[in-house]
Amino acid sequence: MYNIPMRYERCDGGYAVYDYNYFDPSQSFDCGQCFRFEREADGTWSGVARGVFFGVKDEGDRLFIRCEREDELKDVILPFLALDEDYGLIREDIKLRFGDDVTMTAAMELGSGIRILRQEPWEALCSFIISQNNNIPRIKKIIETLCQRYGRPLPKGRYAFPTPEALRDAGVDALFECRTGFRAKYIYDAACKVCDGTLDLNAVMTLPTAEADAALQAVKGVGAKVSACALLFGLGKTDAFPIDVWMKRIIDEYYGGVMDVPSLGRYAGIAQQYLFYYIRSIQIPG
Repeated sequence: MYNIPMRYERCDGGYAVYDYNYFDPSQSFDCGQCFRFEREADGTWSGVARGVFFGVKDEGDRLFIRCEREDELKDVILPFLALDEDYGLIREDIKLRFGDDVTMTAAMELGSGIRILRQEPWEALCSFIISQNNNIPRIKKIIETLCQRYGRPLPKGRYAFPTPEALRDAGVDALFECRTGFRAKYIYDAACKVCDGTLDLNAVMTLPTAEADAALQAVKGVGAKVSACALLFGLGKTDAFPIDVWMKRIIDEYYGGVMDVPSLGRYAGIAQQYLFYYIRSIQIPG
């Protein structure tokens, strides 16, 4: 963590933020960890997080945060962007664990602006249930439909992510009508478990990662990959290490089919994001 608060000042339409390191909105919002932000024509990434609509743009020596109120900036946006974390120290830890590994060195260079966003736990769990056997444009469309139908209205025609209660009350059939497909019953089961206290996400956040993983996998349809994504992106477990087809590919092609995840330590999930971004960047045209 930083020893001093970040410096920011009010400017026209929002706030200018200084004294941060290793953050590129394009890399952080476009690496598959978050589904409610889109890039505008001027380079601003805008969307909704934790019930607040805002925009963020890299202006070289500062970030411009487009938002209405200072309390939103301090209490929601800066923590969501994880700008209070010193990624210089995190990167040093990863480098020590990987040593002279040329793949990780290249991945950390290419994705140097990636940070793990601190998403709301319920939204992260629900979003990655939706992500199963799905592509990013379709995931975004399904999530937006759910938000429009069951989320709390926000200014400027935006919507908060639906609460577990809202999705439980909607029922499986209504969720299916949002084009969630086979995932409707999984979303419903997760919502019911959160609502009745069977799954207390705040309590899960305090558990060791293995125990937290077991708690999430008790939800219908939540397997190892969905659980790991929810843990990493929503519950603050930076040692969680999601493995999908892209990660299997890089492990097979560059690490002989084996990755000793426990040896990667508390930032294994951040290392995973560097590798994930790297393999997709070099193998997806354009």
